Amino acid sequence: MSALFRDWLSSLRVYADRRIATILCLGFASGLPAPLVFSNLSIWLRDSGVSRTDIGLFALVATPYAINFLWAPLVDRLPLPFLTRRFGRRRGWALFSQLWLMGALVVMSLTDPAQNLFLLALAALLVTTSSATQDVVIDAYRIDVLEPERYGAGSAAAIWGWHLGGTLVGGAGGLYLASAFGWNMAYLVLALAVGVGMLAILLSPEPPYRPPAETLEEERRAAGWIEGLAGPRFGAVLAWLYVAALAPFLDFMKRRGWLLILVFIFVFKLGDALLGRMASVFYREMGFDLVQIADVSKLYGLGANALGILIGGFIVYRLGTLKALFLGGLSAALTNLTYSWLAVSGQSMAVFVAAVVADNFTGGLATVAFVAYLSSLCNVAYTATQYALLSSLGNLARIWFSASAGAMVDGLDGDWATFFAITAGIALLGLPLLLIIMKLFPEGAEVRERKEALEGGLSR
Repeated sequence: MSALFRDWLSSLRVYADRRIATILCLGFASGLPAPLVFSNLSIWLRDSGVSRTDIGLFALVATPYAINFLWAPLVDRLPLPFLTRRFGRRRGWALFSQLWLMGALVVMSLTDPAQNLFLLALAALLVTTSSATQDVVIDAYRIDVLEPERYGAGSAAAIWGWHLGGTLVGGAGGLYLASAFGWNMAYLVLALAVGVGMLAILLSPEPPYRPPAETLEEERRAAGWIEGLAGPRFGAVLAWLYVAALAPFLDFMKRRGWLLILVFIFVFKLGDALLGRMASVFYREMGFDLVQIADVSKLYGLGANALGILIGGFIVYRLGTLKALFLGGLSAALTNLTYSWLAVSGQSMAVFVAAVVADNFTGGLATVAFVAYLSSLCNVAYTATQYALLSSLGNLARIWFSASAGAMVDGLDGDWATFFAITAGIALLGLPLLLIIMKLFPEGAEVRERKEALEGGLSR
């Protein structure tokens, strides 16, 4: 038993890797802008006398987060003047997006919503665009800089960092700053906090670029065919566009079972999406006040989520991505039933805490494994584009499907216990698909193929 304990304890050393610390700081930079264009911005606008209709329209500035895969090919392939040459492909784009992000937040900090709402909206749109671009770079950096067996720890660090930046510093910290010094000063201070991510990039090495030799050969053949068809000058432009925008998608479609994988990504977290959309409404209808909801969801929930993220990265490292993903998905589905328990228990604070803690803990487990799995699917030649596409597919599915949550509850005449039981069943839908994936495409084979591809890239 002691030997087993020491063996498992030694596995936690994966978090001592300096690269994990860098990813934690980049996760912080990724999460920081979220409350500044969502929850905190809505409060600032309302405090400034902006109408509810106009506040609602500000939700449109979040659009870049849903479509950043459209310009992800540029992040993969387009060199930036000076920055790429001086800092490298990933670090150059990271600094470029962070400089724009910091500048846009400074503009927001200098704007009065009551006097110039349009300028504030433009600045907020620039924040989300630069932040969405930063997310593409950060995800690609994390995948490029780590070995596949460390994707779980990297995913955990990225998600943990996101909550540090988004939930604690940008969210709660922003509210405290606004209460003490006003909204403009709060946004100015948080604009400077983007420097955490910039410093992490400046102090970290550029990840190696090791595209598989087979991928490079396919690109050369396609470019030669296109140039022969369209001529050297125009053909060179078309060949670049093919490699940047089309090749990443064609490459993914060569993967065995790619359509099954996309369906799995689409359905995996639908149950959680339904629950998350209606959870706050459910809390209020159960009679809990705003302070109770804030205390339980932020204090207990965030703590449980952080613990789940930490243990999730550890389980991915020990058991492998697919097994950890199945374990996380199953536990997340089952904990949806704790909300049914709360629905039949009435206004029980103990059950409320138990449900939120269980849901956030298993949500952390499942999310880490899911992010690690998406990371493992990417060809290192097209990391930014493929990861942005896969994550957008999962996000879009949850956005679309969760819109029906309120109608489902109404259709059940407010029977919350049945609603949450249904969400648990929907959350299980992806697991049979995952079992098929595990059977047809064993993780060991995937890892061997990836190592062979990397070795081919190194030997070119």
